Amino acid sequence: MAGQTDPHISLFSPQEIEFMAEDELVEILPNMKMDPLNFISGDFGRFVPMMATKVPLWLAVALKRRGKCTFRPPSWLSVDNLTQILEAERESPSTFQALPFSYVEIARLLFDHARDDIPDMYMVRSLVEDIRDVRLHKLETNLGSFQGTSAVKISNVSAMEVNLVRPFVRRALEAFYKHDKPEADVDRDARSSSRQPREANNEPRRPLRQR
Repeated sequence: MAGQTDPHISLFSPQEIEFMAEDELVEILPNMKMDPLNFISGDFGRFVPMMATKVPLWLAVALKRRGKCTFRPPSWLSVDNLTQILEAERESPSTFQALPFSYVEIARLLFDHARDDIPDMYMVRSLVEDIRDVRLHKLETNLGSFQGTSAVKISNVSAMEVNLVRPFVRRALEAFYKHDKPEADVDRDARSSSRQPREANNEPRRPLRQR
């Protein structure tokens, strides 16, 4: 589910995008007592049984694997909320609904490691996949009407979606800039032609004068 990108045309692989998404904070319910954990990225805890606390996703997954916590799913990852988002995405062909920047990667990690903590998990998973497909189709359609400019702004796109379209947008902007500035190419050609090497002087050299 983590963004089916082509590694030859996208800037990051799905695994790299997922790795960056693991720094997102999620809420867990510990079932153990433990002092705060100190990391380069910050301090997390103290952990008290059944008292919610926020930790990075990678740490939550590590604790869940050891049976030390349960996940509290984010509010956007519910059947009611996702159903509303899907309907809004389908009704609006040119705008994207607000979702977490790494919603695809966060959802996939929760489906893999915390499926027992997500109510109606299979329905939630189906809705996330439908939303992703609708948004990708919408993104391709909008890029079809892309016009020359110096910048492109599309609100509420996710990390996976940005990674998919960034190479195309970059090449398109470079092409538009080149075609919009033909005089620059003419000047460059003129400068290069003026730097042609001089013809060799084949006249015989005069002998050096003896002192």
